[in-house]
Amino acid sequence: MPKAKKHKKRLFSKVIVILFILFVLVLAYTSYTYYNKIFKPNINININDEYIYIPTGSTFDDVIEILKKEELLIDLASFEWLAEIKNYKNNIKPGRYRIKKNMNNNELINLLRSGKQEPVKVVIRGFRNLEYLAGSVARKIEADSATLASILSDEMVARKYGFNANTFITMIIPNTYEFYWNTSAEQFIDRMSKEYKSFWTDDRKTKANEIGLSQSQIAILASIIQCETNKTDEMPTIAGVYINRLKKGMLLQADPTVIYAIGDFSIQRVTKKHLEFDSPYNTYIYAGLPPGPICIPYPHTIDAVLNYKKHNFLYFCAKDDFSGYHVFAKTHEEHLINARKYQQALNKLNIK
Repeated sequence: MPKAKKHKKRLFSKVIVILFILFVLVLAYTSYTYYNKIFKPNINININDEYIYIPTGSTFDDVIEILKKEELLIDLASFEWLAEIKNYKNNIKPGRYRIKKNMNNNELINLLRSGKQEPVKVVIRGFRNLEYLAGSVARKIEADSATLASILSDEMVARKYGFNANTFITMIIPNTYEFYWNTSAEQFIDRMSKEYKSFWTDDRKTKANEIGLSQSQIAILASIIQCETNKTDEMPTIAGVYINRLKKGMLLQADPTVIYAIGDFSIQRVTKKHLEFDSPYNTYIYAGLPPGPICIPYPHTIDAVLNYKKHNFLYFCAKDDFSGYHVFAKTHEEHLINARKYQQALNKLNIK
């Protein structure tokens, strides 16, 4: 074979080899690039995990804006590229998602598409009114406080659940509950209704019937007792006093109802002027229970009413040692002596 032809053949072979090597290199580089886009950690956080909140009704563009604002991703473009391929645009699910430090795009998109949220703990305490309740709950779930407060004070909604606007809040049983963050106000109310029905067992209902009060009335009385004392062991005795007064048709004359009616929770000493404040919640003026609770009573306070202590006491007054406990009396004369001691103790401390 002529040397020229051999040279051309060797040159051609070299070119083929070079082209093949280049192809392999390009393929390797491309594969490596795409692999990194899919599987390389892409979360820009310094702690082990963080949360991303995707509101109800969000679009893919909204999610991108959230990721931008929170600066959660190292490479946003690679996320968008893979999200397009995995059709995340048409699978947006609202919620609160736990983002881990070493997550890659594939893991993040799979999580967001799955809708597998981390639940939040909502702690419901013995709040004074629905505004406090709504504000506290709204800090944990998507529903805003104004919407929650509006629904909880809506007469029509209350009737749907068997209450009125004043007693609706007695459906709320304090406890720690788990919710998904994207819970709406309506879903929150539905859940509380289920918890209320679960709390009011047949045994509790029977005890309420024996006392002669409805479930809401039991809760209203419990709310007064809860504002009277934080001494759990004393609650059944105080409950017995109020039940005795209700049976005799006496005014309850509960100072906390006056403070609630006035709306000034800084009052330390209820005076004659306060007692004249005209409100259906003022139990010094109006007989029976007030139209609604003056706080959200805890389960143990409700149980203190249901298991009230039977006795003949009709009066009680705070002890003059400021221990938080009370002294009880069967007659008004005894009560006046106890009350005078307490008033003198207040005067010594210049509490007005």
